[in-house]
Amino acid sequence: MFVSALLFYFLLSPSSAPAEPTPPQLQRLTQGGSISVEDQTQFLTSPDGTFSSGFYKVGNNSFCYSIWFAKSADKTVVWMANRDNPVNGHQSKLILKANGNLVLTDADGSLTWSTNTITTEQVELRLLENGNLVLMNQIGGFIWQSFDSPTDTLLPQQQFLKNSTLVSMRSPSTYLSGFYFLKFNDDNVLNLIYNSPSLSSIYWPDPGRSVFDNGRTRYNSSRVAILNDMGRFESTDNLNFNATDYGFGPKRRLTMDYDGILRLYSLVESTGTWNISWLPMGQLDACLVHGLCGEFGICSYNPFPTCTCPPGFTRNDASDWSKGCKPSFNLSCDSQNLDFMQVPRTDYYGYDLVGYTRGVSIETCRNSCLKNCQCLGFGYSMEGFGQCFPKGALRNGNLKPDSIILMHIKIPKENRVAEMKEGDLKCSASELVPTTQVYAENKAKFRYMGLMIGFVGVVGFIEFIFIGFGWWNVFRKRVNEELVNMGYIVLAMGFKRFTYAEMNRATRNFKQVIGKGGFGTVYKGELDDGRAVAVKRLEGVLQGEAEFWAEVSIIGKINHKNLVKLWGFCAEKKHKMLVYEFVKNGSLDKLLFSDASETLGLEQRYEIAVGTAKGLSYLHEECLEWVLHCDVKPQNILLDEGLEARVADFGMSKLFGEIKESGFSRVRGTRGYLAPEWMTDQKIDAKADVYSFGIVLLELVSGKCASKFQASSAGGAQRYSNLVGWMMESVEQGKIEDVIDSRLAERQDGLKIETLVRVGLLCVKEDRNLRPPMSRVVELLSSGL
Repeated sequence: MFVSALLFYFLLSPSSAPAEPTPPQLQRLTQGGSISVEDQTQFLTSPDGTFSSGFYKVGNNSFCYSIWFAKSADKTVVWMANRDNPVNGHQSKLILKANGNLVLTDADGSLTWSTNTITTEQVELRLLENGNLVLMNQIGGFIWQSFDSPTDTLLPQQQFLKNSTLVSMRSPSTYLSGFYFLKFNDDNVLNLIYNSPSLSSIYWPDPGRSVFDNGRTRYNSSRVAILNDMGRFESTDNLNFNATDYGFGPKRRLTMDYDGILRLYSLVESTGTWNISWLPMGQLDACLVHGLCGEFGICSYNPFPTCTCPPGFTRNDASDWSKGCKPSFNLSCDSQNLDFMQVPRTDYYGYDLVGYTRGVSIETCRNSCLKNCQCLGFGYSMEGFGQCFPKGALRNGNLKPDSIILMHIKIPKENRVAEMKEGDLKCSASELVPTTQVYAENKAKFRYMGLMIGFVGVVGFIEFIFIGFGWWNVFRKRVNEELVNMGYIVLAMGFKRFTYAEMNRATRNFKQVIGKGGFGTVYKGELDDGRAVAVKRLEGVLQGEAEFWAEVSIIGKINHKNLVKLWGFCAEKKHKMLVYEFVKNGSLDKLLFSDASETLGLEQRYEIAVGTAKGLSYLHEECLEWVLHCDVKPQNILLDEGLEARVADFGMSKLFGEIKESGFSRVRGTRGYLAPEWMTDQKIDAKADVYSFGIVLLELVSGKCASKFQASSAGGAQRYSNLVGWMMESVEQGKIEDVIDSRLAERQDGLKIETLVRVGLLCVKEDRNLRPPMSRVVELLSSGL
């Protein structure tokens, strides 16, 4: 006993044998130095010990080189170099090479990550007190910093720029890149985006409202945001907020969390825990986060956000709701064998099919969805406006007690019967009497009475039908008159219906013509509130008012800075008009093809090309509704006061009913801009717009109009009948100077000219499969900036 106590004393006594010394924490890593994954005590620390940087365990034997809060209880990570490519727990190293390159190598010596900073300067790696890991030269300059490549967290003093992105973790315990992004979009607005391998969609700020209704602005293109040390966040798009504990003191972080919510946290150093000091409550309902419950899944509060599957559906993955639900049946395309299951107070956001949305009966909506194989269901608003929302996909489901949407999910008829049987009202087994038994016992007794009741019922039903038809005709007439004569109708998408009298007054009896086209004449006007507008008076629209409203509502939802904004419409009998914002500098052709002394410079032409490409890319790939322009040309590219491009006249095919099930009812477009497939009776897709845009690029370089093109040889004999042939041969012969507009003074910037020509010729490939999509065109043009 005594020996044991003595041994225990010596083990704890300061005079006992010293333990093996702990390697000191590093303040810097110099060239030729390294940090090894095996030594968990070897890491960089910031001067006051707020942050540490070293290998962080993310699996059984996998590590990521990371930065974390040293004083938080769980060593909260704020940055990772190799989050999607962890290294082995043995023989992996972070090495600062003699050439100034910082590299991360795996167990086999292979390169996993690098800063790509080869330099002749003397550099060292340091972790600053603000959490920024930097490669610093001898005069204190940064040749690389972690602040330039954030993962899921923004720290105070760290600028968030136009190319920055916060990407969430995959799950609470999985550090791999997740599906939720924070980034600036092309409208200069900070967005939260669900970005899965199969789809991408914005869910905050509210995509159903305009930028300005959401309290943001898109007019500052510098795209900069920052969180300061006092807990104030400011962004150039007007997203500004303060932490609830605003002021100096707490350490903070702004994190894009795995559940799709952006949160600001403050550290309680006494406990090492985090308090939420801001989140977009009131602006972002957790159940409105896209992808949360996956395909077919429905989010509701119970009392916290909870995912469920509709009846007849089961989860795809018991551990991951983002993978959604799957039906227990197969859907055919035979409308005779299909029915709908009603899910009250539920809506699936987005993925509305084109065709019918407003002013229709629920029966019309139902039948249209039954006949459309792409339609998986429809929502119908019980508000009384006849709003129908046919769905091509059932995602982002949300059940709310105050919802006015009654959802109908397409199912086979046999499943509808089974569901109804399972849903029959039952009390207890002892109280139930089979209905067949009751009927058999009373069959004789009630036979005669049944015949009499049936006869009276048939007579009454026929009388009811005659009375009902008469009442319905009167009612329908009254309703139509109400719809036509009501003054203003504020539609769900935020623009208004104007009366013909208002349009007549605004345009001074349609006096000032500012444009003409295949769809009608455009007049300049001024609304009663002083706003200048362009009023397009449509000619040849055969649709009734309900159909016209439905199509206009789709166009009205489209909103992008490089598209002309629709402010409203007029629909009174034969008078159908669209009211657009007035774009000051008119159409591109008036400047590009005129002999005016003020011509467009190369920089301006290039910016117009990029802006137009972004607008078309939005129509093709980012809209919830699939939109083809079908008449891309300089006359439909308007220029605002800053000469920024605004694409006009999109969506016209919908209003004129030119899109049939088999394609377009007639050739659309303008001579010189038409893709070859228009002439060969092929199905038209987005690549037809890409071809027309390619022609516009060639026009921007040459200054020549494609629809009036003529080019001659030196001897005067006409050699070329189209712009494409002339440009292509000139480029192939190395005579690109011959095709450049003589009015361009910036000949020294050959890169921009070369980019416009190269991308233009790529877009006008005869085989449409070789033409790039518009999103790729934007990338190609932007890389040449």
